[in-house]
Amino acid sequence: MDLDALGTTFVTLTVIMDPIGIAPIFMAVTRRLDAPARRAAAIRATVAAGALILGFAVAGRFLLDYLGVSVESLSIAGGLLLLLVALEMLRGQDDGVGEFTGQSGQDVALVPLATPLVAGPGAIATVIVLSRQYDHGSARLGLFVGILGALALMVLALLAAERLSQLIPDAMIHFLTRVLGLLLSAIAVQLVVNGVQGLV
Repeated sequence: MDLDALGTTFVTLTVIMDPIGIAPIFMAVTRRLDAPARRAAAIRATVAAGALILGFAVAGRFLLDYLGVSVESLSIAGGLLLLLVALEMLRGQDDGVGEFTGQSGQDVALVPLATPLVAGPGAIATVIVLSRQYDHGSARLGLFVGILGALALMVLALLAAERLSQLIPDAMIHFLTRVLGLLLSAIAVQLVVNGVQGLV
């Protein structure tokens, strides 16, 4: 196994997915869940994000080329989706976001956690580039092991956030939800800006 491919993939994906930065957002959008449901959401979000990332590592460039979609367009779409979630958090209308499942059938583990937060445009673009760079033999194996390592670190961070949320009063979580909604909106706008700059 190519240790250079493993190390590069693990470090790059970990920095882009930012487990520590996503953990408090995870706490905010899952605040209405009980502990078992929150743990299940953490695991399911990571598994879903992993499936997306691994899928794009295998066939991402072919899929985007076939659909005629650029990575920049993917970034803009992800940013707009995140902005909708952030606005609901800021306005306190996060019932649909904060519930694991509801009448609308929404699942916070899939949207916004799995995508576009964990498996966002940055992570997808990264694995597409790395899969072109490490496209044979032991390097390919290192790529996939690096991806799995980054995902393992992500699920550990989310599970740790779940435990921390049990120690924080509900009033504080409500406050953090509004603050994190503002930060999430900034992340969303930056994704759109990056996409537009890339297209221009």
